[in-house]
Amino acid sequence: MANRVFLLGLGRAFGGALIFTLPMLMTMEMWWLGFSMPPWKLALLLLATLPLLIGLSHYMGFEETFGFKDDALDSFVALAVGFIAAAVSLALFSVIDSEMSMQEIIGKISIQAVPGSIGAMFAQSEFGGDEKQQREKQRHAGYFGEIFIMAAGALFLAFNLAPTDEIMLIGHQMSPWHSIAMVVVSLLVMHAFVYSVEFLGSAPVPQGASRRGIFVRYTVVGYAIVMLMSAYVLWTFGRTDGLPIGQVISPLVVLGFPSAVGAAAARLIL
Repeated sequence: MANRVFLLGLGRAFGGALIFTLPMLMTMEMWWLGFSMPPWKLALLLLATLPLLIGLSHYMGFEETFGFKDDALDSFVALAVGFIAAAVSLALFSVIDSEMSMQEIIGKISIQAVPGSIGAMFAQSEFGGDEKQQREKQRHAGYFGEIFIMAAGALFLAFNLAPTDEIMLIGHQMSPWHSIAMVVVSLLVMHAFVYSVEFLGSAPVPQGASRRGIFVRYTVVGYAIVMLMSAYVLWTFGRTDGLPIGQVISPLVVLGFPSAVGAAAARLIL
C-alpha cells in the first residue's frame, strides 16, 4: 500500500514537472543559458533550490512526511524528477545529443531541472492527494509558511520570463511613471487575487484584523519578497551584468508584475 501511494505521488510529480515546465523546455533562451551560464552560478542555483524544495515538501509535498528527514528525501526525489523530465524532453526535442560536450548537456538539463522540481512539488496540491492531509498542512502553515509559499510562486514565474529579451525591452521603454504605476498595480493584483475576487482558495480576512493591517503584513511584505526573487533570477541569468542600478530598476519592476501574480496564485494553492 505504501509503495502504491509513493508511486502515485511520483506519477503526479512527473506530471507536474512536465505541465509546469513545458514552456521553458521549448524556449531557446533557456537552452542558451544552459551552456552560457557560469558553472558556479548554476551550482549556486541548484544549492539554493534544495531548501526551497524542503519547505515545499513540508507544506505540499507529493507524499505524507513526518519530519525534516522525510522532507529532505522528498526534495531530492523532486530534484531527480526534474532532472529526468528535463533530460527526456530535451532529448526528444533534439536540444541535446551525443555530439555535444558533457558540460553543455549537463548545463541544459540542470537549469531546466530547477523549475521542473518545483512543478513536481506543486503537483500534490494541483493534481490530487489526500485532502485531509493537505488541510492539516494548510492549517499549520502559519504566517511564515504563507510568505514562503509566495516566494516559491514568485520564483517560479520569474524563472519563466526572466530569460526572455522582452523583459529588458519593456523595462527600457518604460518611463519612471510607468514603473510607479506597475508597482501599484502589482500590489493591487496581489491583494485582489487572495482577498477580493473569490478564487477557489481565497483567504478570509482574520477576525479582528483590519484590512490595512492585512495589506501591509501579507501583500506589502509579499511584494518585497517578490522583488528579491526577481532580482535574484535576473542576476542569475546575467540580465544585470554591467548595468548601473538605475537601468536595473525598470526590468526588475517589469519582472515583479508576473512574479507577484505567481506569488498570489501560489498562496491560493496553499
